[in-house]
Amino acid sequence: MTQTLESAPSGVQVPAQGRADRTRSFSVDAFPAVTGREEEWRFTPVRRLADLFENTVVDGALTVRQELPEAVTVETIDLASAQAHGVLAPEDRPAAVAASNAAGVLHYHLADEVELDEPVIIHADGTGTTAHGHILITVGRHAKATFVIEHEGIARYSELLSVVVGEGADLTLASLQLWEDGSVHLGQHDALVGRDAKYKHIAVSLGGDIVRLNSNVRYDGPGGEAELLGLYFSDAGQHLEHRTYIDHNTPKATSNVMYKGALQGTDARSVWVGDVLIRPEALGIDTYELNRNLILTDGARADSVPNLEIETGDIEGAGHASSTGRFDEEHLFYLMSRGIDEASARRLVVRGFFNEVIQKIGVAEVESVLHDRIEDELSRSVL
Repeated sequence: MTQTLESAPSGVQVPAQGRADRTRSFSVDAFPAVTGREEEWRFTPVRRLADLFENTVVDGALTVRQELPEAVTVETIDLASAQAHGVLAPEDRPAAVAASNAAGVLHYHLADEVELDEPVIIHADGTGTTAHGHILITVGRHAKATFVIEHEGIARYSELLSVVVGEGADLTLASLQLWEDGSVHLGQHDALVGRDAKYKHIAVSLGGDIVRLNSNVRYDGPGGEAELLGLYFSDAGQHLEHRTYIDHNTPKATSNVMYKGALQGTDARSVWVGDVLIRPEALGIDTYELNRNLILTDGARADSVPNLEIETGDIEGAGHASSTGRFDEEHLFYLMSRGIDEASARRLVVRGFFNEVIQKIGVAEVESVLHDRIEDELSRSVL
């Protein structure tokens, strides 16, 4: 049984290209020029991204600062060496451009059986230039780690982030987009999750003019668990786009996707597209994806498109939910009836809306940043 339906902006259900049919390649030439008419680019302001689609070497680079526990090694390797680790190939043109033109692959590795008590912190600061980057994170068998990557400053940045989670390992990876105004960030985050391994990916987008992240998961053995969490707050003129893809290609794997976003201001825009492919061999899997959007002012727009492709009926469960709306007036009435003024009540509702995601993150450093940045967003709110 194959089910592939997608909601067009008009609300009409139209067939979508199956994810299994899309090109995967490290060769830029394997991908045609991007026009914006393609299914995967139809929501994106591609005219403002033309330079990041060009297969040309650029001189710019992000400034990387690291806080590494002794057990984590880091080295710069070439693309061929990265491919030898079994990394997934890019699935769109800018990711292939980033991989081809990055000045080497920054490889972080945690050996088998090692469990870290403190997170690995990677600060990537933009210096006002255009830059390409490729990071590889490999976590050995039965190892456990948390990686936090913070993007700040100003840049036009395209990246490929490759992750390989070993058998029985446990990796939490948080990517924070805290860019200054004027920044553009295109990213593809690919994870290969080993047998009985656990992988948690956290995507937080609060800054920058345009941020577009693809977060993809494929399994390297049965029993893998993947959890993808996302949080975003789009202000006037911002375009924040998140796409998730879970490729259920092995039996007995699970996945859970939860993204929440708030929007305020004229031309504030968010896009979430969630794809799940359940292949014929993916027996006994369980998957669910959810996206919620809270529109705070007139002039903002959120697009939310969940997709399920099911090619076997022998599964534990598969579902999705999506909603976009304004404040729950009952919540506001409840708070105001207890003496809280309307503006404060609205801010409390926004905090509560995000809290469901924040509680699941489990990384104190990330939660602290989120609380501070959300408070900053609310302090500038036009509610």
